[in-house]
Amino acid sequence: MVRKAVIVGGGVLGTMHALAARRLGYEVTQLEREAEARGASVRNFGLIWVSGRRPGGELALALRARELWERVPGIAFRAAGSLTLATRDTELALLKEASALPDAGQRGFELLDEAGVRAVNPAVRGAIAGGLYCRADAIVEPRLVLPALRDAARGPGYEWLPGREVTEIEPNSVRDHTGTWHRGDLVVLCTGAAARFLTGLPVRRVRLQMMQTVPFERIVTTALADADSLRYYPAYELPGRSRLAPQDPVAERTRAQLLLVQRADGSLTIGDTHSYDEPFGFDVDSDAYDHLRSRAEALLGGPLPRIQRRWAGVYSETTDDALYLRHQVAPGVVLVTAPGGRGMTCSPAIAEETFA
Repeated sequence: MVRKAVIVGGGVLGTMHALAARRLGYEVTQLEREAEARGASVRNFGLIWVSGRRPGGELALALRARELWERVPGIAFRAAGSLTLATRDTELALLKEASALPDAGQRGFELLDEAGVRAVNPAVRGAIAGGLYCRADAIVEPRLVLPALRDAARGPGYEWLPGREVTEIEPNSVRDHTGTWHRGDLVVLCTGAAARFLTGLPVRRVRLQMMQTVPFERIVTTALADADSLRYYPAYELPGRSRLAPQDPVAERTRAQLLLVQRADGSLTIGDTHSYDEPFGFDVDSDAYDHLRSRAEALLGGPLPRIQRRWAGVYSETTDDALYLRHQVAPGVVLVTAPGGRGMTCSPAIAEETFA
C-alpha cells in the first residue's frame, strides 16, 4: 500500500519534507497559506553555513545537509566557501583558536594572513589583519530554491495546494479554510514563525533586517563575515571571545553582524540584525542599515552600489538545547519548526531525520 504524507507549509523546511517524503515513495499533498512562501525561506542569504556551527550534533547536521543541498538541481549551488575577516589582533587571535579546533578539518578551516585573504578573494580591498577561510560553506539562490525543490518533487503522487490555510487538526489529518480535509499516514506541520502552533512551546521569534544592492562591479568569490559574527556563532565560544573589543554602539543595540553574499546576478545581499522583543515594530531601523553598509564598504575598500531592496523577516528558534523543535500535536501529526538561523542550512537534514 502506498503511504501518504501531508505537509503543511511551503517554505524551505516544509518543501524539503515534501521532497524527502517523495524520495521515500510517499504520495504527498503540500499546503501553503500564501500563493508562494514569502517568509524567512526567501528573506535570507542563501548561505549553507557550516563554519559557525556548534561542535557535535549541530555540526554533523549541517555537514549532512550540505551533502544533500549539493544534489538539488536548479538552485545555483556554489561551493564558494566563506571568509570571516579580522581587523584587530584580538579578532585574529580568536580566529587562530578556531583554526586549531579538533573539528577544524571537517569545517575546512584555514587561517590566512592579509595576503592570503586577498589571494582567495581579491574583492576584499579594505584594511584587514587576516581571516578564517571555511571551505565547507556554500551559497544557493533563495529565490530559486522553492520552485526547484517542487520541480524535484513533482510527478504523479505530488499535489501542491497554495492558498490553503489550515484551520483544524485531528489525528492523521488537517482541514483547510475551504473545509477540505487532508489525511495521511503522517502529517508534518512546518509553519515557520506562525504563532498559533507555537503557544506554550520552547520557541521564540527573531526579527532581522537585510538589504540588497544592484549588481556590483567586482566578483566576490566567497561569502564574507565581519568579526561581529564571532559573538553569535557557537563555534567561537572560545577563550579569546572574552577579549574582543566592545561593539559599535549601533551594532550592539541592533545585535548586528555583517554577512555579505554576492548573488548570481552580481548583486550583494547584506545583513543582518537580531531583535527578540515582541511585538515587533512595523518599521525598520535605518541606523542598522547605515552601520552594515559602512562595515561592508570598509572591508571591500570602497563604496557599495545603490541599495535596491530592504526588508525585514521573522523566523522562530528553540529556547532549549535542541537544534530545532519536533513536537507531536496529535496522533500522526508532528510539528517541525524553529531551527533558528540554521533553517536554510539544515532543512534537508532535518527532513531526513523526520522520516528516519
